[in-house]
Amino acid sequence: MRYALGIEYDGGGFLGWQRLTPHGVESVDTLQAALEGALSKVADAPVATTCAGRTDAGVHARCNVVHFDSEAGRSPRNWVMGTTSLLPSAMSVRWCREVGDDFSARFSARARRYRYSILNRPVRPALGRQYLAWTRKPLDAGAMHRAAQALVGELDFSSFRTVHCQAPHARRDLQAIRITREGEVVVVEVQANAFLHHMVRNIVGSLLEVGDGSRPEGWIAEVLEARDRRCAGPTAPPGGLVFLGPLYPAACGLPDEVTLDAPGAGGTSVSSHVPAS
Repeated sequence: MRYALGIEYDGGGFLGWQRLTPHGVESVDTLQAALEGALSKVADAPVATTCAGRTDAGVHARCNVVHFDSEAGRSPRNWVMGTTSLLPSAMSVRWCREVGDDFSARFSARARRYRYSILNRPVRPALGRQYLAWTRKPLDAGAMHRAAQALVGELDFSSFRTVHCQAPHARRDLQAIRITREGEVVVVEVQANAFLHHMVRNIVGSLLEVGDGSRPEGWIAEVLEARDRRCAGPTAPPGGLVFLGPLYPAACGLPDEVTLDAPGAGGTSVSSHVPAS
């Protein structure tokens, strides 16, 4: 039997999702190792998982999705409650669904969504600091939003991926990006079919230079065209980044929050309208 799980976590205390490090060494301080360890205890047998998005160290998730196979005969409620009881406090299973054998948390997803939050005030945060980046320079959210629209489409994002990225090519379909201000917080929301390693954080790092007036709005298009990581801004810190989750076709039978065009789904939350500065 194949199951899909919705996973929520605070990534601050982990070395990222993937159990294996870039050097091929297995680490127990990863989200994947923690989840598989808990699932294996519930199943009383080894369990291996595949996830929709392999988040980096320090990155959080509102609803990452994984799938796994097991013949243990546990109910969805057993998987949710039993696994969560064995996980670290910074991680929980939100839901479980039985899915078809052809379902893949990674390959069945049609889109993925991230949110990056930046506290924009003279003083650093105390409350909620693990979920916020911070800059004291005043940011023009409207200029950031307008500049970011140059990134929409199926394009080559070589300028916005880390040199350690192992993807075979840099073309991605960035479906929508929106930058808004909510009081003292500037929010970047982005949706694409898939993302390159550090792609969102590198885009945000570049947009911050537009927002604080260091670069003109047209600079983002120039960076994209250069296809050279050295032309872009610095990588933004991981703490402000949350993986909102993937989106799947309705036929997969998953909850609305991860289903394309479902009522209340995140797939309609990222639009390209121009916000106020």
